[in-house]
Amino acid sequence: MGEVRQRTVDSFTDGGFSGNPAGVVMLDEAPSDEWMAMVARQANASDTALVLQERLSYADFRLRWFTQGPVEDNLCGHATLAAAHCLFEDGVSSPIRFATRSGVLTVSRREGGLLAMDFPAWPPAEIDPPAGLADALGAPVEWIGRSGNDHLLALVADERAVRNLAPDIERISRIPADVIIVTAAAEREQGFDFVSRVFAPNLGIKEDPVTGSAHTVLAPFWADRLGRTALAGLQASARSGLVGVELIGDRVIVSGRAVTILEAVLSTPDDAGRG
Repeated sequence: MGEVRQRTVDSFTDGGFSGNPAGVVMLDEAPSDEWMAMVARQANASDTALVLQERLSYADFRLRWFTQGPVEDNLCGHATLAAAHCLFEDGVSSPIRFATRSGVLTVSRREGGLLAMDFPAWPPAEIDPPAGLADALGAPVEWIGRSGNDHLLALVADERAVRNLAPDIERISRIPADVIIVTAAAEREQGFDFVSRVFAPNLGIKEDPVTGSAHTVLAPFWADRLGRTALAGLQASARSGLVGVELIGDRVIVSGRAVTILEAVLSTPDDAGRG
């Protein structure tokens, strides 16, 4: 495979060193899954987007996501945003259609550098609280639901409870869910409607900085509670970021900005990508 271009992009931010970093690698041919997993581990980001050139009648590129774990994701919003940002930087026209494990995902470029991603909505259905969840989070849970994409959503008392969480990650890893989202309504008008934090140790991610896919669960949940379909969420991690959402039927438009912070050339043995 020789040399391939690799970039690191901060997603859901318009400034560097905030939001969620993702690796982006553009490929002219499909390497082995093992090679892609090794690249994701080397990229040292929570997720790496691998964009594959393929002749497809229904999409412009194939897109796959690998965590640093490494585990292949079914859906990764911030790495999708990063991949589209890089393609737009390279002169690809809007919109871009990606063939993925979650179907065809479309990303459009809007005014002011905003990128809008069209994702399936995953409304959570109320369930009984899993044993040990409140203790693992270190906070009482007022409501708990599970989405069809195996995200667990936990509602806590208020924004302060979300920000002050000090979860026991080892205990969280015992909860039967790929991703655990903790959320609450925003305390006052401050440019966003709800706050969240996301933990996914079973995917190799202790806490995710900003998670696009989590907002496909948060959007229908808060749209129902707040009575509005267009909302903004703040993911209150150490590298927090703003995520816009708009619920349209069974789809969610997840929007944000991105910035490239690092470009490099990845050198590999010529036979490293062969399956």
